[in-house]
Amino acid sequence: MNAGGIDTTSQQDLFGLTGTGDLAFESSYWDKGIQFVAGTDEAGRGCLAGPVVAAAVILHPGSHIEGVTDSKALSATARAAFAEQIRNEALAWSVAECSPAEIDRLNILWAAMEAMRRAVAGLTVTPERVLIDGNTDIPRLGIPSRTIIKGDARSHSIAAASILAKTHRDDVMQKLHVQHPGFGWDSNMGYPTAAHYEGLSKHGPTAHHRQSFNLKR
Repeated sequence: MNAGGIDTTSQQDLFGLTGTGDLAFESSYWDKGIQFVAGTDEAGRGCLAGPVVAAAVILHPGSHIEGVTDSKALSATARAAFAEQIRNEALAWSVAECSPAEIDRLNILWAAMEAMRRAVAGLTVTPERVLIDGNTDIPRLGIPSRTIIKGDARSHSIAAASILAKTHRDDVMQKLHVQHPGFGWDSNMGYPTAAHYEGLSKHGPTAHHRQSFNLKR
């Protein structure tokens, strides 16, 4: 870990430690007596509409929820079931958003980072370490952290966070679809699909669209 609180240990080095598989990163801290390890991830960076959503999860040391993995590898039904289980079994969890207006002001990368910072800040237990999906550190986090490329497939707590972020965002888009049924948000969740572009062509953008994105096919 460097002076700025960023852990610079090689990612490969962790897999020789006590933890195995998707708990190796968490176990590298648990084995040192660091109990409160949060994983954080976001959902919705590539969408044309709706918020970018992030979640943070702290698992009980040594715990493992069988079947939890990257949310993209799960069906909607499985994600919903796991989301409920994660909320019931995690030591702490939190979900946060950045709105389309914030995305337009900050740009999508930094809005996603801000959503993750808010999710970590919203935890009822203050983490001692934070595992971040991707390769970008979260500004103003104030907690020692480690970035993990493809972390949602390599860290159990990040995978759990990815599920909470995805299910929350899907729920948001389902509700927005009721208000704006012309864009197919009940199925495309705001991503750039033919139906979404057709809706934009017919109805124009809503207040929920990201004006800084290319909204024309």
